[in-house]
Amino acid sequence: MFKGLDVSAIIVAAGKSRRMGNGLDKQYMAIGNIPVLARTLIAFEGIESIDRIVLVVEADKIEYCTENIVKKYDINKVVKIVPGGDKRQQSVMNGLGCIKDISGIVITHDGARPFITSKIIEKSIEEAYINGAAVCAVPVKDTIKVSDSNLFIKDNPQRDSLYAVQTPQTFRYEILYNAHVQALKDGFTGTDDAVLVSRIGVKVKLFEGCYENIKITTPEDIYIAEAILKYRDRTLK
Repeated sequence: MFKGLDVSAIIVAAGKSRRMGNGLDKQYMAIGNIPVLARTLIAFEGIESIDRIVLVVEADKIEYCTENIVKKYDINKVVKIVPGGDKRQQSVMNGLGCIKDISGIVITHDGARPFITSKIIEKSIEEAYINGAAVCAVPVKDTIKVSDSNLFIKDNPQRDSLYAVQTPQTFRYEILYNAHVQALKDGFTGTDDAVLVSRIGVKVKLFEGCYENIKITTPEDIYIAEAILKYRDRTLK
């Protein structure tokens, strides 16, 4: 589909899992007997148009991840495992450093989003190729309120213009790299790559994601993930 286009994926899995509250790293917790991170990597491994994967994990997890995730599950497209930073933004920049001599498309994805589909990954590459920057998102289902510092409602945004942003977030390499460099110069920290790219004046295209593409963050998410897995198993039979 993308013959001749170089595509790299940076999988960010260096989070501290503070919201899990049980001392376990969410990336290595098992869902259906397979670790979350392994499921995520398997999804990207199977995409023909992806040339390489750079995996970003905590420094003290590199050896564990190499033996118990990458080698155990035959993730052959992982070319480098690098230590993450204190913030996700630093982790992505560390990953970008591994492919600095390679132009093309870069996908960033959360290691804790194991239910990403090949359709969404391939759509992200297509949209980034056309538009330069593309982000997976779904319309919000709930009514959203904006509060003041005392938790009184101060604004009621229209729901039909609101989207919950997910990953993958996909960009032409030079756009993402320049956005991170500028943020570093400015001392700016954003919540995702799209924020950094928007700051340098690049329009970011939203494309349809999937409500099943959840990020494993809290203990409740494990139960939801198990339910998603059972649902998928039933629908594939």
